[in-house]
Amino acid sequence: MSLNELWFVLVAVLFIGFFFLEGFDFGVGMSTQFLAKNDSQRRVLINSIGPFWDANEVWLLTAGGAMFAAFPNWYATLFSGFYIPLVFLLLALIGRGVAFEFRGKVGNARWKKVWDIAIFTGSILPPFLLGVVFACLIQGLPIDEAMQMKAGFFDVVNLYTVVGGVTVVMLCLLHGLMFTTLRTVGDLQERARIMARRLLIPVAALLLLFGIMTYFMTDVFEVRGGLLSIMLVVGVIAFLLAGYFMKIKKDGWAFGMTGAVIALSVMSVFIGLFPRVMISSINSAFDLTIHNAASGQYSLKIMTIVAVTLLPFVLGYQIWSYFVFHKRVHEKEHLEY
Repeated sequence: MSLNELWFVLVAVLFIGFFFLEGFDFGVGMSTQFLAKNDSQRRVLINSIGPFWDANEVWLLTAGGAMFAAFPNWYATLFSGFYIPLVFLLLALIGRGVAFEFRGKVGNARWKKVWDIAIFTGSILPPFLLGVVFACLIQGLPIDEAMQMKAGFFDVVNLYTVVGGVTVVMLCLLHGLMFTTLRTVGDLQERARIMARRLLIPVAALLLLFGIMTYFMTDVFEVRGGLLSIMLVVGVIAFLLAGYFMKIKKDGWAFGMTGAVIALSVMSVFIGLFPRVMISSINSAFDLTIHNAASGQYSLKIMTIVAVTLLPFVLGYQIWSYFVFHKRVHEKEHLEY
């Protein structure tokens, strides 16, 4: 494996980790508006992700940093071309983070309602925007020979990309509900189970629709049809197992399966792209690849040494944090931060 291929895989792994981990944060944040019956239960939901959400967001920052260092041309084209949606993504994440900290500072219902709206908006907007961006990557964008992306509104916002965004949102909501069953007790836990089971058919329909649209509206099945077919079969099995484990109340296994569906979905995007990182709808000769978008070999070599040295410590710390805060959250505890 060349260093270019290695860093493409590492960027993919970082995005997979982000969607798996931050996905349940987004799902819990969305569910605060319709799963909780009162303010106390809403606080339980917020506290269930309290020790994790900020560390989970680091995976996105690290993925962006890895793209900047390993594939600067990819980073430049992507972030300049999607400047407006990515700014909204950043503002939504900032607003949600501030809301987590400020919500409990004043014991006023109107104050809390404002921050609850910020939490909901900051939980639904990022997965939708990221879903749109990733759908655009595999659909193709108007990129010229100078690696400049000149996309109009309907190049970014169209039926295919909107379906992709909605699918990511619903997957995150399902994943978050299963995380809630692992972190709560009693009535809140049971209602999370029931809601997750009710979402299975709508989520399955969205995944099927997006898969069909991807087959007919992109070239990824032509390029990587064999591997993507295997991923599709494994994804279907994981989804069916998620439904089975929900039915028999094996919450941990169900959570693992919903996470597997998310991981397989993101993995499929990168498999369909490889060796491209951005597809030009103007001319395939203008595609950005792991070769023409990459840094020099010396830079990649130094980055690899640094990553191999530091990554075990970062992973160890995050695993330790999940072990320390594994206890379930319930309303009898002191909940406000």
